Amino acid sequence: MNPAQSNPTLGQITTQLAASSSTFALSVTVDFAAAHRLLGYEGNCARLHGHNWKIMVEVTGQKLDGVGMVVDFKTMKKAAREAAKKLDHQFLNEIAPFDQINPTAEHIAVWFFVELSGVLNQPNARISAITVWENEYSAVTYRA
Repeated sequence: MNPAQSNPTLGQITTQLAASSSTFALSVTVDFAAAHRLLGYEGNCARLHGHNWKIMVEVTGQKLDGVGMVVDFKTMKKAAREAAKKLDHQFLNEIAPFDQINPTAEHIAVWFFVELSGVLNQPNARISAITVWENEYSAVTYRA
């Protein structure tokens, strides 16, 4: 085997992690189905319609725990699924705070950010972005 093609050693990985100020970005994706309408909007979205929403939660951190993780994907998925369940198969305009503000993709992204921050933010890891897709072609990302 050519030495230039050898696998990184434990020492090389440990040295890189210790010397690096790089950030790990972890993401999980969940989905839910819900209807909404946009009040004050001139166009089709003013009428009642639905989406199969997709939500991507991104958490960033620099330090790994004793297992070698920033955050367990299982923890991220559980929190994101529980948040999505609150909106699943609902008419969003009837659920707080969307009974007072339009349930736009932008507002939904901020809602997920606030909803998940208390669960996922830790001294070493923070939610850095929430991406909301209304369909496969249209998405908004809220970066904190």
